[in-house]
Formats: sequence, C-alpha cells, structure tokens
Amino acid sequence: MDEHFDNTEKLYRAVYPPEVADIFWKKDGSISSAAFADPKGLSVERGDHREDVIVLDSMRRRFSGHIISLYVKNCVDTGAVVKYLPLRKDKYHSEIHGSESVRLLSKSQRRYLAVKAVIMTPRPLV
Repeated sequence: MDEHFDNTEKLYRAVYPPEVADIFWKKDGSISSAAFADPKGLSVERGDHREDVIVLDSMRRRFSGHIISLYVKNCVDTGAVVKYLPLRKDKYHSEIHGSESVRLLSKSQRRYLAVKAVIMTPRPLV
C-alpha cells in the first residue's frame, strides 16, 4: 500500500448515530454535510480494495455509530485531496482535505460528498 489512490477505491467513515449527534443526519435518515466537516482533515479508513465485510468488521471493533462509504472518485470530482496518513494503530487511516493547502472541506464539497455517501450499516454499531 502506498500514497496512490485508485478512483475505484472505497473510503469509509464512522459517524455517530442521530441519538448521539443529530447534526450529522437529516430528518429523512440520510447523511448531512455536517458529517464531513473537520478542520483537522476528515479521517477515513482506506478500503485498499478489501471486501466491505472485512472493513466493516475491523471498524466495528474500533468505532461506534454508523459506517458510511464513498469512492475516491467522489473526492476527486469535487476537487478534494485524499491523503494516506497511516497511524501506528491503523495502517489504513487516511484523510480527505479540501485542497493541498486547506484541510477543511468547503461547504460545496461537503454537500457533494454527503449526496454520494452510502450508509453501509443500517443500524448503529455498538
């Protein structure tokens, strides 16, 4: 695994359920653009073309809430930059930045990614 991201690679993110952080969810149950706002850079789990079930199982052990996914292509289409930033405890950790010089995604980038995101776990993880 290196710093190159293929457009078809999935990125996964854990999002608190509405009972914990209702700002991340719309009334119709879809994801809000607020789930994509982080001034430090949006943390995601790199899929590295693993099966969804493998990634979800791994994330269930470390995170609570729902898991959403999107493709690297979705980020590229909106001008966002995906960076591979592995951690000691998570070799798949990556971040989505608004640009090379700005970590926070713009409002339009957040809205676009919220529309493209797929809710992978219909029930929140415990």
